[in-house]
Amino acid sequence: MPGLKEIQKAKNAYREVILAMPNVVGIGAGYKVVGNQKTEHLCIITLVKEKIPASELPPSGRVPPRINDILTDVVEVGELRALQDHQTRWRPSPAGVSIGHYQITAGTLGCIVRDRASGAALILSNNHVLANSNDANEGDPILQPGPADGGQNPQDALATLTRFIPIHFTDEQPPEPPTSCLTQIAIGIAQFFGLKKWLASLQAPQQPLTNLVDAAVARPMNENDLLDEVLEIGHVEGVLPPELGMNVRKSGRTTGLTTGTITVIDTTVTVGYVGSRLARFDNQFLTTPMSEGGDSGSLLVDDVARKAVGLLFAGSDKTTVFSPIQAVLDALEVML
Repeated sequence: MPGLKEIQKAKNAYREVILAMPNVVGIGAGYKVVGNQKTEHLCIITLVKEKIPASELPPSGRVPPRINDILTDVVEVGELRALQDHQTRWRPSPAGVSIGHYQITAGTLGCIVRDRASGAALILSNNHVLANSNDANEGDPILQPGPADGGQNPQDALATLTRFIPIHFTDEQPPEPPTSCLTQIAIGIAQFFGLKKWLASLQAPQQPLTNLVDAAVARPMNENDLLDEVLEIGHVEGVLPPELGMNVRKSGRTTGLTTGTITVIDTTVTVGYVGSRLARFDNQFLTTPMSEGGDSGSLLVDDVARKAVGLLFAGSDKTTVFSPIQAVLDALEVML
């Protein structure tokens, strides 16, 4: 079996030939992978933007299975670019970077979605990122980067607010209606005859307003200003429901790429917003801590299939809170 020095010598001898092939972005040495399993065989590795079946390539664009009797392998790595900060200006803009309504600080661009009716590309993030926690109007400018990161209107306007799901805050709870005479009589009868279940139903407190998502979408001024991938994660396609123990990752404006594990599902939580306002959310899920302020709006992706799982909107130093991505897509009538 050839040693590493022999492989490096052959790699260097054929480097320019391989690098001149279309779709190739690099060449190196490493272990050959077969069926997603690393083998013990060292080989020459060709790095390509996209792995294309050999039958679809011209003979001049095919990497031979062996070079000087040394095994080769082809690995897809995408288009390699110098990594910018998540808080700087990006054009085209990927997901995972700073964004925000022109009157807020900054949050995270979650991903690119499509309107179910028109097929138009839209930017997905939170209501409190794109719609200023309900205090915004359709057509308001959305900046990238967000205002806290130097974004200015109009020169950094990337999109305009299209629609959002209103957040119901607990301080907006409608007052309980006054008890009618008939209801008071019914309560008296129930008390007299000891009808506990009936009495409980008559005296039951009003259920608080609740929410399922903190979400909004914005329409880009120019679709060419968007890059349909998540920074440090890549292109995401398809969705998965959250499962206990699922290993996940996200890319956000503040903490960048972080990983975690889903710890709690089917959760009802009370979340604090600016101005000491509170809102209750049902059917959420929690992960190990993987975010800080400014990461709101990040898309959560599973580690294995790289499918979307949730949309980040809250957290603490002990946990991070997400809405299931399917609930977000359905509420906004968009698709991933």
